[in-house]
Amino acid sequence: MFLNISYLEWLGYSASFIIVVSLLMSSIIKLRWVNLSGAAMFCAYGYSIGSLPVCLSNAAIAVIDIYYLYRIYTGKEYFQVLEIKKGDTYLKRFLSFYKSDIKYYFPDFNFNCCEDENTVSFYILRNMMTAGIFIGKKLEDGSLMVIMDFAVPEYRDFKIGSYIYCENEKYFAHLGYNKFCAETGTLKHQSYLLKMGFILKAETDGKRLYVKPIKNIDIFQA
Repeated sequence: MFLNISYLEWLGYSASFIIVVSLLMSSIIKLRWVNLSGAAMFCAYGYSIGSLPVCLSNAAIAVIDIYYLYRIYTGKEYFQVLEIKKGDTYLKRFLSFYKSDIKYYFPDFNFNCCEDENTVSFYILRNMMTAGIFIGKKLEDGSLMVIMDFAVPEYRDFKIGSYIYCENEKYFAHLGYNKFCAETGTLKHQSYLLKMGFILKAETDGKRLYVKPIKNIDIFQA
């Protein structure tokens, strides 16, 4: 049966599959990119079989996806950090709600680590919405070991990471830190750290240590 299907039918089936997959994406930016691919394929399919409604409707969907992707990449967003105090009730609920997701990306995370006095932790607010959480531990050599840098699924587009490790370096420099350290054994997290400017420092027992120097930026500069 499948051997008799033409390449145009395969194009239609593939486009349908990609559209369905896009709707399963929790990240808005991934949804837009995957949906754009499916819509473009459907547009080509509609044009090839001479179906104007299929071609035009999917061309419109592709234009809409492009418009929102443009807004995502060029829109000005407001980021802010909000320090987490000991005994924060919201933190407990946040960690409980995203527990399985956190365990996937940070399998060794200790959910009671925020009670340690050497812990630095804060929420990352994006347009005043809680978009993620950062937890680090002070080390004696002046570095900050990243225990967890977690973004909620809807905001996994690297903007939060760029804000923490690039745009907001002055925040950590002001606190006296000279570098970030992060240890991970997952490939996805390693790829993320490299995109954020970390470099591989050492590897032991299947885990890799990544380091990123913190520039001593004058916090009073404009």
